[in-house]
Amino acid sequence: GLFVTDYFTRTPRKLSPFRSFASIELFHFHIPEDTVIAVWNLITFKEQGGTFGDQCPDRSITVYFRSGAPSVINPLHTHFPRDTAVPGSFALTLTWTLPNRTTGVFNVTSPLPGDWFLAAHLPKDEGKISVKGLYEECQYLFQPQLIVQRLVNIAVLYPGHVTEQSMAPHNRSCLYKVFVPSYTSRVLVEVLRCRGAEGCPLWLRVRAKAPPLHNSTTLDCREHTPCQLAQDLPFWQHWYYVLVEKHPGVPGTVSFQVTVQLTDCSRPSLARPPFLPSSASMNMPHSFGSAGGLALGDSPPPTSLNDTKHPVPIPVTLHTEERCWPVRPTLRNELDTFSVHFYIFFGPNVSVPPDRPAVFVINLLPVLDSGGVLNLELRLNVSSLCGENVTVFGCLNHGVPLTSGDNTSVTCETESLAGFLLSVNATASLSRLRIPYPQTGSWYLSLRSLCATEHGFEPCTNVTAEVYLRAYLSPCINDCGIYGQCKLLRTNNYLYAACECKAGWNGWGCTDNAEAFSYGFQLLSTLLLCLSNVMFVPPVAIAVRSHYLLEAAVYIFTMFFSTFYHACDQPGIVVFCIMEYDVLQFCDFLGSLMSVWVTVIAMARLQPIVKQASVLYLLGAMLLSMALQMDRHGLWNLLGPSLFALGIMAVAWTARTIRRRHCYPPTWKRWAFYLCPGALIAAAAVLLYAFVETEENYFYIHSIWHLLIAGSVGFLLPPRAKPSRRLGPLPRRKGCGYQLCVNEQEELGLVDPAVASINSICTS
Repeated sequence: GLFVTDYFTRTPRKLSPFRSFASIELFHFHIPEDTVIAVWNLITFKEQGGTFGDQCPDRSITVYFRSGAPSVINPLHTHFPRDTAVPGSFALTLTWTLPNRTTGVFNVTSPLPGDWFLAAHLPKDEGKISVKGLYEECQYLFQPQLIVQRLVNIAVLYPGHVTEQSMAPHNRSCLYKVFVPSYTSRVLVEVLRCRGAEGCPLWLRVRAKAPPLHNSTTLDCREHTPCQLAQDLPFWQHWYYVLVEKHPGVPGTVSFQVTVQLTDCSRPSLARPPFLPSSASMNMPHSFGSAGGLALGDSPPPTSLNDTKHPVPIPVTLHTEERCWPVRPTLRNELDTFSVHFYIFFGPNVSVPPDRPAVFVINLLPVLDSGGVLNLELRLNVSSLCGENVTVFGCLNHGVPLTSGDNTSVTCETESLAGFLLSVNATASLSRLRIPYPQTGSWYLSLRSLCATEHGFEPCTNVTAEVYLRAYLSPCINDCGIYGQCKLLRTNNYLYAACECKAGWNGWGCTDNAEAFSYGFQLLSTLLLCLSNVMFVPPVAIAVRSHYLLEAAVYIFTMFFSTFYHACDQPGIVVFCIMEYDVLQFCDFLGSLMSVWVTVIAMARLQPIVKQASVLYLLGAMLLSMALQMDRHGLWNLLGPSLFALGIMAVAWTARTIRRRHCYPPTWKRWAFYLCPGALIAAAAVLLYAFVETEENYFYIHSIWHLLIAGSVGFLLPPRAKPSRRLGPLPRRKGCGYQLCVNEQEELGLVDPAVASINSICTS
């Protein structure tokens, strides 16, 4: 056949360590129909500071693949919530082959068409809290690329028509496809009039949705006469691919005929007519996409030597179990994103008769509905059983309804299909099922009632069970509970939801408490973070005693908002918020930075030098507010104002030292007992905050940070001079000249103003 190659790529994204599904990077691809091979090229490279990260450590990268919906992954091996079905997926781990780059390849032969999703993440780290901008962080970027090779002009088989084919010696196989409409209970493929050098040296393979593989349903025509391959309960509204493959080493040309017969289960006494002239009668797509194919509504093409289509009668034996029951639709009611309720007409109470199943269909829209959780709930009305030991079995399956072939079967699977089994009875009257990230399309629910006897389950007589049925789509499982937050995430144009757990809880629905914080631990951490702010009371008292009223007001502001911010910032249930979280966080950060600013400006003693020193306080408040609004977690939000204030203090101290020709502050006691200890305490606090703090030790390391910062303020805040007696105005000399008055105590920077008398030296 003729192959066409398509190429798809995605923008590189930064990978994060795995904590929950909210921390993974999700990539969405679409594989076209008739694809014979798909190759994913997985490119990963390191970056550090805008250059290649050759010095970054090698960290393994795990990539997950799934068709139809995102992968439900569990790398931490946590417990899933009860009644949760976990669909499978492929996983691949990438290792590094070069210092800063590695490439992996993932091949899928005959992939299923439609949506494919890739999820990638780094291993879980130790949870270190790093200051943004402190050092160049190692970034691991991941970029997937997809190359698909698909067949064009695949020959289409029409039910009831025979297609003649001659396979040349250099050809190995012939590929066909046939569309299976709804209400089809069986697909029968048959090879007729096979002539070759060694009898009929052909393999017959059939597969749904994609070309057959080596492990698909296979029949050896040399060992079976007639060569018929049947598929019971085929997927509705899908293509089925038929591969006729020649045995290796067979010489010469092999000629054969192939035909397909579909059984209409809605009319068990009839097979589908050989040819239906309208597209509506067969419920088939309007275009087959193959050159020379038959467009619905047209007449059959003229016959040829190698490709002859004409109707032939094929006897089909219909069994009573091949009958399908009416499928009741559901009404879709969209409330919000991933919040959809499916209502049953004349429901939600459903009557399940004893002689036949009740079948319902739930349609999930492509792409839109695969990012949530499909929830199903069955509740049995015990009063409707009339004292009988009745059990209602429900079978939920994707693509086709699964109804038991006999009246006593309680299974929900066949050789090629597997569904989800639910049951309710008088003892357990409630049953739930949750499917995270369900595949889109049609989901069928079949309900049957059976009576339990000594010999097993048997059909009930004259008992119609009543079941309350509820089906809905939700963003997360139980809204992630009280220890989690359901987040709506987006990757390009695809939306999905995931839980982000807190307080040590884990799992898909934040229900795994293996590492959960106890209530006592949560209360202790909250009290430590809140009560450690009481350490600001001594600096407030010192500031008031020294007449630093503005500084005292800033310290009170910081103490108040830091206390209530940490009371609101707790991950568990010990939480108390007096305002919105964002307001508390902004005020806490602003108060912390303003405390540093006003303390250093007060140490500079600018009042004798700059008459309007209050301008600096106001300017600092405005600039800090602007910086926090831009980035609250940046390093320069703390370092920039601190360095600027320290520069002002250094200039003021240097000016005094030059003018007085003596080091300022002049006393060694001020340096030894106040400035040096305060600076060391502040430096220790900064080191703890920047390099030691992690998520596990946050509650006590950050509490120590509060204590050290407040303690350093008490040491660094300078004393304010207090005159012991009121000085009157000095007489001015007559004539020209100037007068310079210097306060000796303020120049000396003494701790206690009472130890020295106040003398004014006036020079003119």
